[in-house]
Amino acid sequence: MTGLGPVAWPPAPIRTERLVLRESEARDRAAFIELFASRQVHTYLGGPRPRDELERAVPEVPGRRPGLFVIDLGGAMIGMVALDRRDAERPGHVRPDAGEAELGYTFLPEAWGRGYAAEACAAALAWFADVLPGEPVVLCTQTANDRSMRLAAKLGFTEVERFEEYGAEQWFGVWPSVTPPGLRTG
Repeated sequence: MTGLGPVAWPPAPIRTERLVLRESEARDRAAFIELFASRQVHTYLGGPRPRDELERAVPEVPGRRPGLFVIDLGGAMIGMVALDRRDAERPGHVRPDAGEAELGYTFLPEAWGRGYAAEACAAALAWFADVLPGEPVVLCTQTANDRSMRLAAKLGFTEVERFEEYGAEQWFGVWPSVTPPGLRTG
């Protein structure tokens, strides 16, 4: 994936009613390892990685890159939201030249079911629309991931197409604030 483009990073922390979206810090390392090692979190993301491998591989300050927000609740990381450029080689695009921003998110299981993902993703999308107005944002999730499908609908993503990838049916949608020319439906 390539960078977001002409975006000043990191932005000032984004505050919502309950959360802070901020850049990663060293204190987040244990939560990053937990996210990557969690069988629950990675049910629809290719499976968890071994904890011992993560302990060796995860840097002191993990996830420090443009487009990645740590989701902080009361001073502790509960998940992350990322806006990255979708790889041109992957299926699912809404622009002829590909390269759309893609929303991704993972949250620790103890944070599920409380609306934190919707709150954090909405804030990240609002930030993105402010810094890169007119840019499409896409989202791809397995159709079997009921929670992610509900979140996409709640955030206002509209289905563009479904396709097979990684051995499973994928749902691919676009955020409706932008309807690119030639948008495919299906």
